[in-house]
Amino acid sequence: MRCPACSRSARLGLIVFWGACTIVLLGPSPVSAQLFTFSRQDLVDYTAQSPFDRLPDGRPRVPDDLIERARGLSSEEVWAVLHERGFNNQYADGFQVLQPAKTMVGRAFTVQFMPLRSDVDEVAQTKAKDHGLKQLMNQTAIDMLQPGDVLIVDLFGKKVNGTIVGDNLFYYVMTATHGGGLVVDGGIRDLNGISEIDMPAYFRSVDPTPIGNVMLTGINIPVRIGGVTVMPGDLVVGDREGVYFVPPQFVKEVLDRADEIHVHDEWTKKKFAEGHYKSSEIYGSPSDPKLQKEYQEYLKRRLEEIQKQRNSKQ
Repeated sequence: MRCPACSRSARLGLIVFWGACTIVLLGPSPVSAQLFTFSRQDLVDYTAQSPFDRLPDGRPRVPDDLIERARGLSSEEVWAVLHERGFNNQYADGFQVLQPAKTMVGRAFTVQFMPLRSDVDEVAQTKAKDHGLKQLMNQTAIDMLQPGDVLIVDLFGKKVNGTIVGDNLFYYVMTATHGGGLVVDGGIRDLNGISEIDMPAYFRSVDPTPIGNVMLTGINIPVRIGGVTVMPGDLVVGDREGVYFVPPQFVKEVLDRADEIHVHDEWTKKKFAEGHYKSSEIYGSPSDPKLQKEYQEYLKRRLEEIQKQRNSKQ
């Protein structure tokens, strides 16, 4: 049975297959054409639970103020909400981490490569040229990046010829995204040069070879990073442990819960510092009714203070 997206895409132009479902198309405009991607409407359909406005390409536009708030998130705070909501496959780790002291936050811009198959690649390259694109390569996707994006690349763990950027293109990504970041299930090269650039990055390996023996098969489609299905427009949050990919519909809830967790941790450490209680009397929640009341009053007051501070900066 054909999926609805297949019948829509089949009317629009270049069609490439991903599994059994038609995902990819090249629109009629040679300049603004989105290559190998969901149509804008498909992106809207597949991320319909997002409460936010849309970027021109159809991705959910998590607001800038929420992105800034997310810079203070910890893994525990993100995990708590996603786990409760049954989204248990949103965390990827095992990366080498550049700038581990700096939290990476932004909107996912997804790119997929596959091992080179010449008959498929020749057709794709020819059709790309017919639509005004010189060549399909890593820079085809990199040149589409916008401020606030994090470049998410499925390079199927490839090391030799699996390097998405060296230091020059890494610097371009930084300038195009305003320091958003990079996550690649593959490699980078020129680590010495890259390490001098102030942008977070997560990568599997380092290798001197340039990218090669691969073909570009998707831009802004669902991709797999480790055990995670990443959707275009997900909120990406990376710290020294790994990377979370937060569906847009949970972003506000994660941030609000994070405020409560921050206050809870603050109060817990405050009570520990007093030296009057055993840990089990305070953590994870106070057992004494008087302490419970004290905590609830403290929580209410601190959340009001946090919100007041936030409003004063707007």
